[in-house]
Amino acid sequence: MTVTDAAGRFITDLSRKDFRVWEDGKEVEVRYFTRDPKQAVIVGFVLDLSNSARLYFKTYQEAITDLAWALLPGGNQNKGFLATYSTEADIVVKPTNDGERIVERIRKAKPGGGSAMLDAVYQTCTKLFQVKGQPNEPKRVLILIGDGHDNNSKVSLEQALEAAQRAQVVIYAVSTVAYGFHNPEEENLVRLAEETGGRVERPLQKIHTKVAGYLSQPSDEGNYAYKVGTGQYAAELSGKLYKAIMDITGDIDHQYVIGYNPPAPFTDAKFRSIKVEVGLKDVDAKVRARRGYFPPLS
Repeated sequence: MTVTDAAGRFITDLSRKDFRVWEDGKEVEVRYFTRDPKQAVIVGFVLDLSNSARLYFKTYQEAITDLAWALLPGGNQNKGFLATYSTEADIVVKPTNDGERIVERIRKAKPGGGSAMLDAVYQTCTKLFQVKGQPNEPKRVLILIGDGHDNNSKVSLEQALEAAQRAQVVIYAVSTVAYGFHNPEEENLVRLAEETGGRVERPLQKIHTKVAGYLSQPSDEGNYAYKVGTGQYAAELSGKLYKAIMDITGDIDHQYVIGYNPPAPFTDAKFRSIKVEVGLKDVDAKVRARRGYFPPLS
């Protein structure tokens, strides 16, 4: 889990006694606690290569390579992989500690086709996150870059979410929905992120508040796209993307890990809800933690 104050700043000096945890409404005793920023991470990048990614793909291409370098600098325990999706989901780089392999494939990627986002989430969680070991296991993170649109997956949102919860993966999403557009399917990103303990970054929203000179023109989808050709716009967009990258990296580095004995034995495979609270006086603390988990399959 990650804890922030009302301004979104990380709270990094908490101890075991600051946390209270409930499973299915029953309070449990915290038996394991750590906040080691050097704990190993397995991070998966899932990149949208559908037709809807064309407009801002070049901009995001650079941003995601920066994120890959930040999380996989080499010389540490972290591993990463790359999956892409358009008409079908494709795992293009299997887990490696060589960030250059991932960066190289991102630079060669070209968008086009339909969108099988949920298949990509499902496949990566079921095939690449089967890491055993508890509690000193690597943290498991999936970074999903896209707009939430899906028109070609074989699995449902509920199935993709269950796969992430079973693999104990935290999902962070970087939304590519641009200012001036409304995409109701962005809610897919929200559910995947918030129910696994992550969040959605929206770097393309509200950049117009600091940049003048916008022109609207019809796009291929019949909507109106907002574009500017000024250096001021490019600088503002670059700054927003950089902040999104640093926020996600900070989230991963500042996670707390808590372990406890479940109040009931694993006699079935039903979903178990989790509630976490932090008791701090005079601090409006916000906790981001997974909403629950599925017991291990026998």
